[in-house]
Amino acid sequence: MSRYLGARMHNSGRFSDDSSFRRAVEDVFASLLEQIDELDGELDARHIPGGLTVVFEALGSTFVLSQQTPTHEIWLSANLRAWHFRFVDGTWVERDTTVPLLPLLSGLFSEKLGTSVEFRG
Repeated sequence: MSRYLGARMHNSGRFSDDSSFRRAVEDVFASLLEQIDELDGELDARHIPGGLTVVFEALGSTFVLSQQTPTHEIWLSANLRAWHFRFVDGTWVERDTTVPLLPLLSGLFSEKLGTSVEFRG
């Protein structure tokens, strides 16, 4: 079971308060940072409260994940696009397409690095 599943939520899948949401997001960002640090490539990943930034140094590109407390979402900006993820049934999914966060990130990183990347929860 993923660490962020332990957050207190209402039965609807919504977080019971902002603190629970922030803790869940920080767990996701910490897990991703750990996995990104294991990747080969010229990457500079930084986890700051409320955000995770990954700079692809050789490519001049940046991915930014940020917590959006008012909406209880994680926002991703990458490749001149934006995605908004909500926590639904134990998984962070994009609010418009319902694509899960980790497979989407895996695809974006794979494309950017030219090698297979698979993030896990």
